[in-house]
Amino acid sequence: MGSYDVSDESPERRFRTLFISDVHLGARGSQADLLLDFLRYHDADTIYLVGDIVDGWALKSSWHWPQSHNDLVQKLLRKARKGAKIVYIPGNHDEFLRNYYGTHFGGIDVVENTVHTGVDGKRYLVIHGDIFDLVVQNARWLAHLGDKAYDFAIQMNRFVNFFRRMFKVPYWSLSQWAKQKVKNAVNYIGAFEQALAAEARRHEADGVICGHIHYAVIRDEAGIRYMNCGDWVESCTALVEHDDGHFEIITWADQLQKPAQVPQVAARAA
Repeated sequence: MGSYDVSDESPERRFRTLFISDVHLGARGSQADLLLDFLRYHDADTIYLVGDIVDGWALKSSWHWPQSHNDLVQKLLRKARKGAKIVYIPGNHDEFLRNYYGTHFGGIDVVENTVHTGVDGKRYLVIHGDIFDLVVQNARWLAHLGDKAYDFAIQMNRFVNFFRRMFKVPYWSLSQWAKQKVKNAVNYIGAFEQALAAEARRHEADGVICGHIHYAVIRDEAGIRYMNCGDWVESCTALVEHDDGHFEIITWADQLQKPAQVPQVAARAA
């Protein structure tokens, strides 16, 4: 049956496409270590980095770059060297990269947005989504203030989940709960989804894949398939496309919830 040892060279599950957004490297809330763990178990032929991978806002405020953040960057560069196609679509937190559209560094292409073609031929606009956030575009000071409030909520969430882990209770997300319960947050998410669906329709696409609002979901919006990758600050989610063409959101917030191991001999190299 072969070895069950998991290594960087033989991840357990391989997908046609992997979509990751909102890692926020450089921010204290980034869970880069969990994303590294996720990438040890999962791989893909094509990887889209759908914005806010690096948090320039946080780095301007105070420098925070632990070894896990550097390890994640090296991990992605290593995947590119081994043949994975990696496309980076900057968001508002890593907007400094928007000056480098069309460039290619370390095997990674930097683009404003792109269209991904699924197995069934359907076209999906891939975009971070911040340009459809009126707060970010028209009141940057308010966006930065909200960013600080979110950081505080993340710290509180970690405090709560520290005790939940002690009692072996599953991970619970404060901000995700608030987004589902607070009326204004629900309305904001709905308006964001509608705006992204309209943009996909303008590009004559069948769907849209985005990030930005840290709320992973797959749903149909007015005839357009709307898919959000989520984030790696709190919910720790990724969007994947299987070889048969169907899409799935994988949640990696709870390290106990790992895929059943498969023989190493059946896995393909990264």
